Amino acid sequence: MIATGLLRSMLNYKQLHYFWAVAKAGSIVRASERLNLAPQTLSGQIALLEEALGTPLFLRVGRRLELTETGQLALSYADEIFQIGNELVDALRSGPASPSIQLRVGVDDAVPKSIAYRLLSPATTLAEPVRLVCREDKLVRLMVELAIQRLDLVLADRPMPAETNIKGYSHKLGDCGITFFAEPRLAARLPKTWPRVLDAAPLLIPGKEAAVRIPLMRWFDVHQLRPRIVGEFDDSALMQAFGQAGIGIFIAPSVMADEVQREHGVAIVGQTDEVTEQFYAISLERRLTHPAVVAINDTAHRELFANLYPR
Repeated sequence: MIATGLLRSMLNYKQLHYFWAVAKAGSIVRASERLNLAPQTLSGQIALLEEALGTPLFLRVGRRLELTETGQLALSYADEIFQIGNELVDALRSGPASPSIQLRVGVDDAVPKSIAYRLLSPATTLAEPVRLVCREDKLVRLMVELAIQRLDLVLADRPMPAETNIKGYSHKLGDCGITFFAEPRLAARLPKTWPRVLDAAPLLIPGKEAAVRIPLMRWFDVHQLRPRIVGEFDDSALMQAFGQAGIGIFIAPSVMADEVQREHGVAIVGQTDEVTEQFYAISLERRLTHPAVVAINDTAHRELFANLYPR
């Protein structure tokens, strides 16, 4: 009887996979096509999973399925379960001959992807192989992942928020001023006087989650500038794409200025060090010990932000 009870309490991973497939596909019909199963079979298996868990995982809204709050929680765990399963298969296939250090990094989506790459790339050049696992999300959600040790490190554009009830440490990697760019034809139409060039000019700005947003708006007030804001973007890469198309002037960290000009074919309109973008590595360690994290920290100080950390 005890053994039977234990078996009944165990999670049916096939049913969990069916639930995961439907949640990802957005409908039972689409998921059934991908799994090559009859919709009735899929629906029946999910119903059995809900019965075993004692709670609904989906709500039907019109012709759509929406996850319940419990369903959203189940999906987050299912994502991790099947990711770990894939990692297990990869590890078993590669065998013990190629051991590697794993570095799980959360990247705050306010951090430009180019900066994230330049900060993280030293971890991939160590003598001992490193397997880099990156997650991009809002800082508050990444801090939760760090707290429960699903991440080793979080890259952010600010120190750990004071209201976060986590015993962690913010390690400053560096900071730099900001540079303003414009598509060449737009730049040619603008006045040449800096910073008056920005007054009434079309401007693309980072979204409200970006730490640079408030200092940037304060800088406009100090210099009595009233740019015409034509777009706000959480994703700096998308902002740069709109800027490249000539929709408006946009900003990027000055440490990226040459790269932005080269990749997007834009002109520099001006630069200021009165507004800075900062970058931090947030960890649960006061003293960095993970070899890949040490490499990230040292290279940031020695190369990327070398002007701030002279030898």
